[in-house]
Amino acid sequence: MKSKVIFFIIAAVSALSVSCSQISFGNEFLGNQPESSGADIEKMFSSRTEAEKVLTKAYSSLTYGLPTSLNNKLGNNVLESLTDLCQSFRDNISDGPMKSYYNGALSASSVNGNAAYHFGGESDWTAIRYAWIFIENASKVPDYQENERMRRVAEAKMIIAMSYFDMLRYVGGVPWLDHAVDVNEPMQFPRISFLQTVDNIVALLDDAIPHLKWKEDDVNDGRMTRAGAMALKFKVLQWAASPAFNSDARWHPEADEYTLCGNHDPQRWEAARNAGKEFFMEVSTNGGYSLIQPEEQTHQARRLAFRKAYYDRGGTETLISTRHGYAATTHNIFLDQRYYSGPTLNYVDMFPWEDGTDFPADFDWKKPSRQPFFVWQDGEAVPTRDPRLYETVACPGDIYCTGTAAPVYVNHPNWKEGSGFLVMKYILQQDSDRAGRPVHWSYLRLAEVMLDYAETINESGNGPYPEAYRIVNDVRARVGLKPLPYGLDKDGFREAVLREKTLELGFEEVRWFDLVRHNRQDDFTKTLYGLRSKGNDLNNPTEFTFEKVVLPERYWQKKWDTKWYMAPVPQDEINKKYGMTQNPGW
Repeated sequence: MKSKVIFFIIAAVSALSVSCSQISFGNEFLGNQPESSGADIEKMFSSRTEAEKVLTKAYSSLTYGLPTSLNNKLGNNVLESLTDLCQSFRDNISDGPMKSYYNGALSASSVNGNAAYHFGGESDWTAIRYAWIFIENASKVPDYQENERMRRVAEAKMIIAMSYFDMLRYVGGVPWLDHAVDVNEPMQFPRISFLQTVDNIVALLDDAIPHLKWKEDDVNDGRMTRAGAMALKFKVLQWAASPAFNSDARWHPEADEYTLCGNHDPQRWEAARNAGKEFFMEVSTNGGYSLIQPEEQTHQARRLAFRKAYYDRGGTETLISTRHGYAATTHNIFLDQRYYSGPTLNYVDMFPWEDGTDFPADFDWKKPSRQPFFVWQDGEAVPTRDPRLYETVACPGDIYCTGTAAPVYVNHPNWKEGSGFLVMKYILQQDSDRAGRPVHWSYLRLAEVMLDYAETINESGNGPYPEAYRIVNDVRARVGLKPLPYGLDKDGFREAVLREKTLELGFEEVRWFDLVRHNRQDDFTKTLYGLRSKGNDLNNPTEFTFEKVVLPERYWQKKWDTKWYMAPVPQDEINKKYGMTQNPGW
C-alpha cells in the first residue's frame, strides 16, 4: 500500500525535469543536478561537487515571474493581466486570464497550469525538499570547509523561506515541513496558521543571515546573500502587517487563522519598520547596493539606467535573483505574448509628465492640448512622459522589439486587437538589446525595498516623516522626476507610494500583491480602458490621432468576491487528507 501512496511533494519532485545546462550562477556552473529524487544519498554527498548538484536543484525550482519553457503559469501570461495594469486578448485554451479569471470559471475542482498558483503543482515543494536534503546531509561532505558548509546550509534555509513566502502570499498558511519527507513517512502534515507561517519563515531567515555573505562576487552572483535575506525578512513582516491581514475585520467572511492574523496589532507595522531599518543600516555600513544612476541627465540615459536595474544580472540593485536560463531565448515564450496582451490606458495614465507633474485624469484624447507621448523635433521623437513609461509600455511612436515603430504587428497572423499598447519591459526595443545579456528574474530589488520601507514608516506612525519622503524622492530622482509635494497626510502618502511602486515595478509581479494586501477591491472592479491610435505613416509616424475605448468587461467588475485574493486549493489535494484545508470562499 505504501508504494502506491504518492505525497504531493514527491509528485512535484519527480514531475520536474530541468536540464543541467539551464542553471548557472554568474559565469560558473555549480554542477549538474541529481539525476532523480531517488539518487543515492551517500553518492550525492560524497564530495563538494556532488553536494552542489543537490543545492542547484533547489535553486532551479525557485519561483520565476515570466513565462519560460519551464514555467508557464497563467498560460504563458503575466500576473499583471489579473490587475488593472494589463489585459489579455488571446482566446484559446491555454490563456489563463481569459479561461479562468475574466469569466470567473476558476474553481477548486478545475485548477490547472493556467491558474496563477496551483497549490501542490508548483515547484515550491521541490525547492523545499531538496533544500532539506542538503541541510540534513551537508555535514557528510568531506571537502567542505566549515564556513563554506555553514554558508551553503544558510542558502538552503533561505530557499525554503522564499518558497514558503511564495505560498503564504498565494495560499496563506500551509503544511510546514521541517525535514526532507520520505515517501514512506506517515502523511500527516496539518496546515499551520498564517502567523505561525510568518514566524517560521522569519526564524529560518534569522538562522541564515549570520552565515551568508553580504554580497556575492560576479562568479557566484545569483546565490543567496545576507542582504537578500534581510530584505526578504522585511517583506515577510510587511505582508503580515498589511491591512488585509492585520485587521479586526476579515477580508472574507470565511477567512480564518490560516489566512489572516485575526486581529489588528500596530506592533506588526513596527516590526516591519525595524526590519527595514536594520537592512538599510547594513547597506550603509557594508555598501555594495545602491540605485543604478544614469550616466548623464538625459531621458534616454535615465531610461537605460532603469533598464539595468531590472534587466541586468548582478549590479548594485538586485537583492534576490532567480534563473531559468542563460540566453535571451529563455524568454521566447514571453516574447510571443506581445501579440495578445496589452497594458491598459488606466496604467499608462498613471505615469506623470517628464517633470513629475501628474498626467490629467480628464485628458482630452480627441483634441489633446499636449502631445501625450512624443513631440517630433528635427525628425526625432522627443518623449514627454516619465522615462519608465517607455521602458515598461510600448507607446505609439516608440521603437519596439525588432526596431519597428509602435504600434506594430497589426498585420501579423497572431495579432489580436488589444489595448493599443504593448508590453515593453523585458522585451526591449531591439532584438540586439537582449543579445549577449544573461537573463534572470529580479525577484527582489532595492527600489522595491526602498518604497516598501517608506510605506512602513508612514503606516507605523502618524503619517510620513522626512525620511519617507527622501526615500521615495530618491527613486523618482533616478528618472528625473521632481520630488513629491510635502504636506501629504497618511492616506495621501500611502497612495503616492503605491503609485510609485506601480510605475517603478510594473510587470515585476508587484501590483497584484499590493492590491491584495491593501484590500483594494475597487481596483479589481473598475472599468478598464485602451487607446486606439492611428499614425500618419505605418513605418515612421510623426503624428497620431487617438480614441479612448472601453476594454472587454471582466467577471469581477459585476461579481467581485474577495475569495480571489487567495488561490483555491485543488480538491484532490484536500482529498489526500494529509492536513490541507480549503481557502475562504472556494
